[in-house]
Amino acid sequence: MKGNLVITIGRQCGSGGKKIGETIAERLGVKCYDKELLTLAAKNSGLCEELFETHDEKPTSSFLYSLVMDTYSMGYSSSSYLDMPLNHKVFLAQFDTIKKLADEESCVIVGRCADYALAEYPNVVNVFITGKDEDRIAYLSELYKVEPAKAKDIMVKTDKKRASYYNYYSSKKWGDSRSYDLCINSSAVGIEGAVDMILKLAQVKQDWIKKQNK
Repeated sequence: MKGNLVITIGRQCGSGGKKIGETIAERLGVKCYDKELLTLAAKNSGLCEELFETHDEKPTSSFLYSLVMDTYSMGYSSSSYLDMPLNHKVFLAQFDTIKKLADEESCVIVGRCADYALAEYPNVVNVFITGKDEDRIAYLSELYKVEPAKAKDIMVKTDKKRASYYNYYSSKKWGDSRSYDLCINSSAVGIEGAVDMILKLAQVKQDWIKKQNK
């Protein structure tokens, strides 16, 4: 990593996390990776892109977690990788792609355990975006043009899926403040306010790292 700044964003469904990530990227003049990460991972791994869309942020069983990470440490040419279920190959491909991006450029990455993948990278700012349920439901209702009851169902199921995925593949807990550098309630500060706070934290953290390395 060549001093690249990477901001990772975990988010509750409907909290505006993606919009916040995109706005940060625009302010910094860098790229924001969300679904785009799937295309890159497919290209880098040689796996079909449709597989990444099918398994995107989908939970797996905790029983297989150690197998996945043991295989990662052994390399993709090992027999255990060749025999691995597709959803685990998809995870490892994304894991590698996230590291590759951090090595090559400053960027913003939304979701997909990016904070965990980059745990050993010092110049990374890890953020989690939450929001009031009523605000998130209203946002999703407008986004998908559905009734509030349906929007709430989407919100609950998506959050459950993201939490399961994160908790199984990382050593941390989704949404737990101890897992991040900063947790923000977008209902309290709005999109632009959240962006300002994250950019300020990024600057403070970079200054602190420089001071520690003197």
